[in-house]
Amino acid sequence: MSHSNLSNLLDSGVIAVVRKVSREKVTQVVSSLIAGGVTGIEITIDSEDALGAIREVKDIFGEKAVIGAGTVLNSQSAEMAIEAGAEFIFAPTLHKGTIEVTKGYKKIVIPGVFTPTEILQAYEWGADVVKVFPASSLGPDFIKQIRGPLGHIPMMPTGGIDLENTEDFIAAGSVAVGVGGALLRKDLIDNNQWEPLTSLAQQFVQLVRKARRNEVILEKNEKKP
Repeated sequence: MSHSNLSNLLDSGVIAVVRKVSREKVTQVVSSLIAGGVTGIEITIDSEDALGAIREVKDIFGEKAVIGAGTVLNSQSAEMAIEAGAEFIFAPTLHKGTIEVTKGYKKIVIPGVFTPTEILQAYEWGADVVKVFPASSLGPDFIKQIRGPLGHIPMMPTGGIDLENTEDFIAAGSVAVGVGGALLRKDLIDNNQWEPLTSLAQQFVQLVRKARRNEVILEKNEKKP
């Protein structure tokens, strides 16, 4: 797995979860998100013609963002998605076979976890980052507390992430956030409102930047004698 791909994926700190967007609108949606600065695009494999969508989006936008597959529950699905061009595999659950297959292809794997034990297990099995899911049930403080004993493991929350809590999750030590419905707003997509979608993406990216900037300032101040 190339580290540059992982750093590109985490660059904006926002991974957009493109779930069940109508197939003919996928490229326009992805284009709008990338225009807003999003560097990670996850197409869930329960979407219509997901593999075709991954292939097409990767062909068009592969230089501008890291394209991957989400809601991957087993190793067969992981393999199919990677063969279609997925650069990363997101799962809502922790499944050893999925991690092993993805690592075999030298791709990024981000399994879903909910407990300290699962976080450590995922990392020991080869996860590049762990996806704390559903994050809104646990809250930013969970990440902050877990980073005490497990600070070496990169974590990103997904599930219930919105403009209200993005900054708090990043400030708590998350490397990125996975954003679904709060970014992929159905009303905007249904009405082909691409500029508002781009500006919404920008808002999420700016919140991450702001939280990261504050973190750096905080660290500098803590190091001062």
